[in-house]
Amino acid sequence: MRNTTFRRTGCLMGAGALLFGALAVNAGAAPIPIPDDRVLDQPTQGKAALGRISVADVASRNGLGYQKLLDILATDKTAWLDADGRLFFREPTAPANTRDEVSPRWAKKAVAAAEGPAFELHSKPGANRVIYLDFDGHTITGTAWNTSKGIDPVNVSSYDTDGNPATFSTAEQDVVRDVWARVAEDYAPFDVDVTTQAPPQTAIDRTDANDQQFGTRVLIDPDTWYQSGCGCGGVAYIGVYDRAGDHDNYQPALVFTRGVGTGAKNLAEAASHEAGHNVGLGHDGTASVGYYEGHGAWAPIMGVGYYRGISQWSKGEYANANNTEDDFAVATSHGLPIRTDDHGNGTSNATALTVGTPVTGVNAATDDVDVFRADIGTAGNYTANATAAAAGANLDIKLELLNSAGTVVATNDPAAGQSDAGTPTGLSASLTQTLQPGTYYLRVDNTGYADPLTTGYTTYGSRGTYTLTLTQP
Repeated sequence: MRNTTFRRTGCLMGAGALLFGALAVNAGAAPIPIPDDRVLDQPTQGKAALGRISVADVASRNGLGYQKLLDILATDKTAWLDADGRLFFREPTAPANTRDEVSPRWAKKAVAAAEGPAFELHSKPGANRVIYLDFDGHTITGTAWNTSKGIDPVNVSSYDTDGNPATFSTAEQDVVRDVWARVAEDYAPFDVDVTTQAPPQTAIDRTDANDQQFGTRVLIDPDTWYQSGCGCGGVAYIGVYDRAGDHDNYQPALVFTRGVGTGAKNLAEAASHEAGHNVGLGHDGTASVGYYEGHGAWAPIMGVGYYRGISQWSKGEYANANNTEDDFAVATSHGLPIRTDDHGNGTSNATALTVGTPVTGVNAATDDVDVFRADIGTAGNYTANATAAAAGANLDIKLELLNSAGTVVATNDPAAGQSDAGTPTGLSASLTQTLQPGTYYLRVDNTGYADPLTTGYTTYGSRGTYTLTLTQP
């Protein structure tokens, strides 16, 4: 194992190390020998590299079509090739006015190192795929990042906003928890565990094609060792999630707090975006901009979602889109499968719903409809609430009430929007109805909103988690 977790308790080297982070990172680093089979002499921006490479050879190295790679290198200013011809992206920084969003209160006390509930979060424990959100520092060694900078190892510091790296304050834990919740929601349709708890390195690496437990580490990096040279918000290699043999050579994906800030919304948008590159996704832009920042309350995850309350996966269904790749299909082709359907989609296989008892679900596909059966014994007013994820919801819910014959008798689908860039509105749905004793069904469906070309979005990226309750006030 070439990477080892560099825990907060292991990086306390006094105030000088905090003040001179760049020097501390590079101290004692050994020079890296230059291999003989390089494509370029150093990492090179895509357009500048075009006249110096065989596009066909480099396309093959990256598992991309000739024209696809050519388009990326010629038009995407953030696309780079490393010396071995592997494609990665250097993201732009986030606007300063989006960087300090307050996270919801969650943690109860400060903790030493990365311990306690904020560092034990899992979205799908037991899944064979993992996305590890690493906030507590890490030693990067033996990777392409080391080669590109000529330093090995690099000891990256832990996330810290209060100047006290010995502990994670309640505010810092709140950010960790909120980032996790938002990224977990983005990846909820997939059979993957988004976690803040350090997995064994074997759960991230992929040794060979038979190894079915693998993933990626998204490292939240506050240091200058790389960021000062690129002035960027994050970096990640494309299409390496399921790469076997030298998988850890292209780890981790990096999110720089110096580039995107320390707030949960921006860190989450950047983390999902960089992990998206790892699973093969390119940038969503237009004919005139490399990153589409969205419209209304919506933006694509592989564009830039800092300004919008709703960020979803996309296949370019907005005006002047320059990338119509199917995000879900591409990610699946790079080893990130869609999760198995969790509830029946009709009255014949509906999941039982008890009055007063919440049930959770995930809408994981465009045509995924979850149906629940409620047997009502007492006449009266009943309220059904289908609540989207509390942080960073992707699923826009249409809730329907059906009678025993399966006929729709009531529907609710509120208009979507946002109260601010971190808070979507109108994604949950609620119904109140007077019911007589008998059998009823509640159907949770995904929906789009308004005109996807100008003001809204389609059902394509409207997938995610929900909680359904039926109560009698």
